[in-house]
Amino acid sequence: MQMNDLIVKKRDGGALTTEEIQWMIRGFVDGSVPDYQMSAMAMAIYFRGMDRRETLDLTLAMLHSGDTLDLSGVSGVKADKHSTGGVGDKTSLVLVPMMAACGVKMAKMSGRGLGHTGGTLDKLESFPGFSSALSLEQFYENVERVGMVIAGQTANLVPADKKLYALRDVTGTVPSIPLIASSIMSKKLAAGADVIVLDVKCGGGSFMKTERDARALAEELVEIGKMAGRKTVAVITDMEEPLGLAVGNALEVREAIAALSGERPGELMELCDTLGAAILTAAGIASDETTARAMLERVVADGSALRKLAEFVAAQGGDANAVYHRNLLPAAPVQLAVPCDCNGYVNHIDAGGVGMVSMHLGGGRATKDSEIDLRVGVVLRKKVGDAVKVGESLAVIHAADEASAAKAAEALKACYTISEEKPERAPFIKGSVR
Repeated sequence: MQMNDLIVKKRDGGALTTEEIQWMIRGFVDGSVPDYQMSAMAMAIYFRGMDRRETLDLTLAMLHSGDTLDLSGVSGVKADKHSTGGVGDKTSLVLVPMMAACGVKMAKMSGRGLGHTGGTLDKLESFPGFSSALSLEQFYENVERVGMVIAGQTANLVPADKKLYALRDVTGTVPSIPLIASSIMSKKLAAGADVIVLDVKCGGGSFMKTERDARALAEELVEIGKMAGRKTVAVITDMEEPLGLAVGNALEVREAIAALSGERPGELMELCDTLGAAILTAAGIASDETTARAMLERVVADGSALRKLAEFVAAQGGDANAVYHRNLLPAAPVQLAVPCDCNGYVNHIDAGGVGMVSMHLGGGRATKDSEIDLRVGVVLRKKVGDAVKVGESLAVIHAADEASAAKAAEALKACYTISEEKPERAPFIKGSVR
């Protein structure tokens, strides 16, 4: 085979065969297919797309490009969760302990963030001493003994995806449903879970800007999971405003602990309950959604989910006391309230803009080499639909110094739109695909 022939075939709208896709991915990983040709193929896929069979073949070829996790030796039902990303998304920090407390083994490999905030691993490092670098032996042991693990991806887990994503990121080919779907599902299938639940976000603060695009991606993800023999559910959720109240690493950890302590902050717990119920019903642990939600409410009410978080943090070298004493988490030296300039109602919050405020404070990475300040970020005091008065606080900036706090306050104020009439809130859960 010649890579040039495959590029031309896809450029002209042809479908690549299973053998061609496998050959291409093998060559890309071993270096015989150069980056410039793979970049051309990514662009051809971006414009021409792939049918469902091609997308599954690409997913499986990337899945088998390196190691996979074998969870067959771990007892019980194993589940995994993935989010397509958004502003203030601390769902894993709440959902995973809840599921472990319900008896589901959660084996999750996560990454670090590039953009407005850190990834799940960055956030977890707010716990002093926490380590995401586990050997495979430790990974399996913690899943079995603790019931949950969140660790960094091993070096040879789906190496084709690492290489391809790096190219897509710099060639304008990230927003392609076949490439997104194969990237997500190759990693999820490699992680070895029986049940996969996917949180597909749509709106200004997410990658998929419209509900239509989010649903198309959700359908593709679920179909790949189905064809690969995994129980897969996708939930489509709103990301027009930040999820919950906190945006920033340690601030989001604080909010997650508050949620697990029974302080149920709106849509964050609505999302965790929805995703958790999907896992419990798909796994056959709960007979229906009502039963599943009752189980989830119980593990929060009796404190077992919070205790599971503490056990998990300790098992990965972190200070579990910080779960019960939030003052042990990193805290910014400067806190500045952002006052409202008029009376009315919050009509809109630019989620992407809020994310950029957090990043410029130091809460995210502009480049892969950027250092994250775990302390900084934004805590919203008013969300869409809330009444506001002149001088009332819209949010609080958490900053390293007064100059950056003042600059962030001005930028954050511009993220709020205030109207005279109270707006109608769109449904937070847009639907699901099973």
